[in-house]
Amino acid sequence: MENIADEDDPEEPSPVVGPTRPRLFRILGPGLITGASDDDPSGIATYSQAGAQFGYGLGWTMLLTYPLMVAVQMISARIGRTTGHGIAGLLRLHYPSWLLNGIVLLLLIANVINLGADLGAMADASALLLPAPPVLYVLLFAAICISLQLFLQYTRYVAVLKWMTIALFAYFASAAVSHVAWDEMAINLVWPHISLKADYLAVIVGLFGTTISPYLFFWQAAEEVEDLRVHPRRTDLFEAPEQAKAALFRIEIDTIVGMGFSNLVALAIMVTTAATLNLQGITDIQTSAQAAEALRPIAGPFATWVFALGVIGTGLLAVPVLAGSAAYAIGEARKWPMGLARRPKEAQAFYATLVLATLVGMILNFTPIDPIKALYGSAILNGVVAVPVMIVMMLVAARHDVMGPFAVKGWLAVLGWLATLAMAVVVVAMVATSF
Repeated sequence: MENIADEDDPEEPSPVVGPTRPRLFRILGPGLITGASDDDPSGIATYSQAGAQFGYGLGWTMLLTYPLMVAVQMISARIGRTTGHGIAGLLRLHYPSWLLNGIVLLLLIANVINLGADLGAMADASALLLPAPPVLYVLLFAAICISLQLFLQYTRYVAVLKWMTIALFAYFASAAVSHVAWDEMAINLVWPHISLKADYLAVIVGLFGTTISPYLFFWQAAEEVEDLRVHPRRTDLFEAPEQAKAALFRIEIDTIVGMGFSNLVALAIMVTTAATLNLQGITDIQTSAQAAEALRPIAGPFATWVFALGVIGTGLLAVPVLAGSAAYAIGEARKWPMGLARRPKEAQAFYATLVLATLVGMILNFTPIDPIKALYGSAILNGVVAVPVMIVMMLVAARHDVMGPFAVKGWLAVLGWLATLAMAVVVVAMVATSF
């Protein structure tokens, strides 16, 4: 397996295209998967609501959040690749245990709720395509997600996740069959009309909370650490600074493309619902499946099918990421043997956490808990967790004793702090609009 991993290492020169022009598919990995999983069924519901309620009026948020997302995720990846530790591992090493335990607990709660809501949305979307009791689909998708993580070799599992990102192209197809007013969309993209009304601010809060989520930070940093184990020639940059040029170039391209893909998909969803639902006066969308169903009489069955298939595909991608980021965080906090590159017998507690998080999320669908209210609660938790995590990330990333010569500075540091400030403002607005 080691030889195969070395041959597939995107940081190694390509024998075909040479060291200065590595193939894009070899470079894309943690950044692409992280960006695609950001467009999970819960996120799709948020983007659908934005388009249905305000038409093309909130497209500008995707341009605004893009550089902030790129900066935060790039910093997360650099931390993992430079130190050989994920975010929770660095919290354990450099910060008080109460901060570590509090953040990990809130992350776990928010992830499980989000995971449960995503499973429910996937089930509802499947029932639109092939009518059957949603409970059966919830059980089926939970079993698929658990099996992927338990039984697939890590390199194959990552390949499966990368191929699953193709599901997001469904939203470009749904936008293509909708009669989009492209000139109006373009104007709103670069010339926002800001409103201070509570409903407008509430949707902006939701969009920021959806695009910048703490589980994405934990996942991308953890996957960089995981890749150090999979590719034997790699060493953390603190110990092997000579590897920095190729590693940081890969991270930069991977993150820029992954976050760009994420925001283009989000914009396609907003454009689709703006051109169809908003135009017909349908302005209240609670779930991604509801958005798909509402498209049928307006844009036809094809739009409904591709929209629903996108929900299922993104859910299959996002659920393992949500469970995985929680398991990585808890594993690092408790110093467990962990990682998807290990066999389940070698990291029993880590894999048990993966399975348990998925099962609890599944069970939430069979309780009286309102999934919409639970999802809104998890969004608030995500926002609350994001701010201290981002502050700690920025402080750690600037420390020369932790990052060595790769301490974050310049434009990346400025964008990282701007993203942190933006999330702090979002949390205040989120709390204010919840009362």
